[in-house]
Amino acid sequence: MVVHEREPFNAEPPRIALAGLPETPVDAFYSRNHGPVPDIDAAAWRLRVDGLVERVLELSLDDLRARFHAVEVVATLECAGNRRAGLTEVRDIPGEAAWGAGAIATARWSGVRLADVLAAAGPAQQARHIAFAAPDVSRLADPPQPYGGSIPVGKALGPEVLLAWSMNGRPLPRVHGGPVRVVVPGWIGARSVKWLTGITAQDQPSGNYFQATAYRVLPAEADPSKVGPGEGISLGPLALNCAVLSPEDGACLPSGPTEITGYALAGDDRTVARVDVSLDGGGSWVQAELDEAPGPWVWQHWRTRLPLGRGAVEVTARAWDCTAAAMPESPAQLWNPKGYANNSWDRVRLTCR
Repeated sequence: MVVHEREPFNAEPPRIALAGLPETPVDAFYSRNHGPVPDIDAAAWRLRVDGLVERVLELSLDDLRARFHAVEVVATLECAGNRRAGLTEVRDIPGEAAWGAGAIATARWSGVRLADVLAAAGPAQQARHIAFAAPDVSRLADPPQPYGGSIPVGKALGPEVLLAWSMNGRPLPRVHGGPVRVVVPGWIGARSVKWLTGITAQDQPSGNYFQATAYRVLPAEADPSKVGPGEGISLGPLALNCAVLSPEDGACLPSGPTEITGYALAGDDRTVARVDVSLDGGGSWVQAELDEAPGPWVWQHWRTRLPLGRGAVEVTARAWDCTAAAMPESPAQLWNPKGYANNSWDRVRLTCR
């Protein structure tokens, strides 16, 4: 893993570790944390559901398993800072990890539907948002506070949103949110709150720092240290994105026909319709072979074979989604002071001999 920080622990795999794998092994699954990883006893863990509900619930892990129908969802999670390194090439982004293209991964998540748990609590008509609380205290917030966030009720009631206790058929690892985390497919990973301890139905979005102040796209001229809650554009559904996984950026390899592979993800409930690859900076394009979407909320892998000439070669990839939306050409068009949501054309630079 490429470790960006030890405490809090933040790491991603090299691109090549994701190539050709529809599901990501746990040991190659990126880890994004905002504070120390808590150590929670699964037997003592409790989930409180409160707020604008008819019945306050206090649930153990055994309660979740016994009272609600277990389901499995395959979903890709992506950090809002994925591919931030491309933005730092335009302009420095102090205080933020320069994530490459590996802050994304796919797993089979097992648990219960959030909608079923909410139905048991009976949310009131005036409930518009579902907020999540966790015990991990982050010093990134001012003042330090436990992590939290929220999603609109409409998304929360979707059958894909889970309270998950299993990942790829095994108990959820501690570093990935065990014993229970939220999984919000199609939305930025920050809303898939780990180590979940509280769910609150409310009429406003969460006031937590990581909802109200962080994970918002600010104007390029803004000073992040001086902005207040509610400023900028709140991030929710993922933006269309695409990256080259193999060959890796900076690789030295023989010239000639070379297989080029990568991933593409449309975000929300959209799918990828096309991936194009160029060897001349976008002057001409070759359409890659694209895997069928195994379902909404899941990345699609793609591949093509192109002749690479001797010397320096730049491979460029872009995607289109099922609404005909396409990725912007340059990271300079997307630069923002926190380095979120870089979905410009991906480029890897190679040397061929």
